Amino acid sequence: MSKNPFDISGLDPELDEKKFQCRAIIETPKGSRNKFKYDPKTGLFALGGLLPEGMMFPFDFGFIPSTLGGDGDPFDVMVMMDAPATTGMLIDIRIVGIIEAEQTQDGETDENPRLLGAAVHSYQHEHIRTIDDVSKTLLCQVEEFFVSYNKQRGKKFKCKGLHGPKRAVKDLKKAMASHKKDAED
Repeated sequence: MSKNPFDISGLDPELDEKKFQCRAIIETPKGSRNKFKYDPKTGLFALGGLLPEGMMFPFDFGFIPSTLGGDGDPFDVMVMMDAPATTGMLIDIRIVGIIEAEQTQDGETDENPRLLGAAVHSYQHEHIRTIDDVSKTLLCQVEEFFVSYNKQRGKKFKCKGLHGPKRAVKDLKKAMASHKKDAED
């Protein structure tokens, strides 16, 4: 756990289970080839990698604060918005589902799901309430992005299923409990 008083990774996610809403922090904006990663020791966003020419993030990508996923990092989230956000932006999102997934690297496999959300303040995505409202074609493209993105990093990404907001909130609450337990240790 970071001792930096400016560490934003410990912010309250303000989870509203009835509305399926919470807050997310954007690391990498939609359309970027640069992959940024939050560094809690400095409170800054560091360049963590570069996507190959022609490949870019299809949506804003970030994390839910005060969470800890199976890979030891905060819970990942892909956010649908009308225009790209900026790195470090705090956004209220509606949780629409979760991509259940695992990543394998060097023979070790970790659960590494991705939340899928829509910005609360969005005109283009205001109708999306559940993963069933997202086109199947778009979901396949997002899955292929994660497969290709991980392959570039020497990892294997496998989608194990798609689930709606109830399952997503259940998994998010587990990640919040893991973060709290880790902070107490």
